[in-house]
Amino acid sequence: MKQVRPIGRVAGVFAATGSPSSPHEFVTQAVEALAFDAAGIRGDLHAGLTRRSGPREPWLPRGLTLRNDRQVSALCPAELAAIARGLDLPALPPEWLGGNLLVEGLVALSAIAPGSRLAIGGGWGGTGRFDGSAVLRVEAYNLPCRRAGGAVAAATGRSDLAARFVKAAAGLRGLVLSVDLPGTIAVGDAVVVIPPVTVKGTTR
Repeated sequence: MKQVRPIGRVAGVFAATGSPSSPHEFVTQAVEALAFDAAGIRGDLHAGLTRRSGPREPWLPRGLTLRNDRQVSALCPAELAAIARGLDLPALPPEWLGGNLLVEGLVALSAIAPGSRLAIGGGWGGTGRFDGSAVLRVEAYNLPCRRAGGAVAAATGRSDLAARFVKAAAGLRGLVLSVDLPGTIAVGDAVVVIPPVTVKGTTR
């Protein structure tokens, strides 16, 4: 039987504000569309072909030049709502977490396997050849950190949320991605999940 690929929808796209008046450098703002190149989103906090090693790579010395596997951040409305409940907030806007894409309609976005692709745009629906606008590679689950919690605390004026965020967002923080095929992504675009190739249950 032919596999049916999970299909979602882009519910929002967000870019760095570049404004010194923003409550935190993490903060993004809603835009109509985003143009992606091989380095990610121009002007975004995480744009670039490379990045420096840091606390996420405890086995490496700090400051080494690595391939940038954190160019794009994707979040899910249902998961943001769950985090908000854990923080006693009425809502948690994706902008507060520096989100670039808000993707709805996919079950457990944060659990999508690394190596999967999000093929965005077009009307192909996962059958035949891709006719959309951009393809992003899922690199990893985006572990919650106090830096993101600090952005939430700054936006709400509640200093306690900086520490509470890490626990409340566990398993719900979304994904980090890199650009496989550059293009433009807009609200309303379809999102088709292309699973990674596996052999005997092992992801390649």
